[in-house]
Amino acid sequence: LIGIYTNRHGERWELQLKGSGKTPYSRNGDGRAVLRSSVREFLCSEAMHYLGIPTSRAASIVVSDDDVWRDQFYNGNIKKERGAIVLRLAKSWFRIGSLEILTHSGELDLLRRLLDFIIQEHFPSIAMNDSNRYLEFFSTVVSETANLIALWMSVGFAHGVCNTDNFSLLSITIDYGPFGFMDSYDPNFVPNTSDDERRYKIGNQANVGLFNLSKLLQALKPLLDPRQKQLASQILEGYGEHYYSRFTELFKTKLGLLGENENDNFLIAFLLNVSVLC
Repeated sequence: LIGIYTNRHGERWELQLKGSGKTPYSRNGDGRAVLRSSVREFLCSEAMHYLGIPTSRAASIVVSDDDVWRDQFYNGNIKKERGAIVLRLAKSWFRIGSLEILTHSGELDLLRRLLDFIIQEHFPSIAMNDSNRYLEFFSTVVSETANLIALWMSVGFAHGVCNTDNFSLLSITIDYGPFGFMDSYDPNFVPNTSDDERRYKIGNQANVGLFNLSKLLQALKPLLDPRQKQLASQILEGYGEHYYSRFTELFKTKLGLLGENENDNFLIAFLLNVSVLC
């Protein structure tokens, strides 16, 4: 993260470099990125924006003189590739994992301070003096995550690595790695060649979203009283209904269906199955 930029419209954007090398927070990798994946992230994040899907944006891409060694297909065939750096932007880069790690390490004071900062900066509809602010925050993230994944499905987008570190607390699409778009409908479509168990197949994205939100709830529980914990569990139970309702709405719009008809859902499912057969 290299800073925060406020544009002429008063919008604040966090600027982040991807592929610039190791930082104090790097894990075991070299922190570099290859030109191939950098171009894909640049193009796809901009495409997703113009498709109307919440996403990080790409401001620039710079080709590096560094040689980067990568096993592109995870088959033991390591090759030297040209490096690159993407300057990407988002309103926030905080993820579910940003809260998980604090709860896991017992840093509850820092967890509370970080949550209050995120709410104050990015959730203006939530009052900071509201004793239920963490519950309201969780409710918003649940509904917006359901909306985001339904939007992914409406354009046949598979993220590829839907873990909690890649799920934004602002419910935007971040961290474009082994993503892909389906050429024809296939619920088993997996763009990630290293995902042998098909955990992140496109037909499982909604379920993985629920799993990640349950991890978010676990991270928040130390800050909730017994009543709030019960209410939060009920909110989480409503995730499936949020997702299904938005999914149906989006596909009805694609088909030009007006009003409500009990056969709408049957028609959507039928057409998706026809796509599989074709």
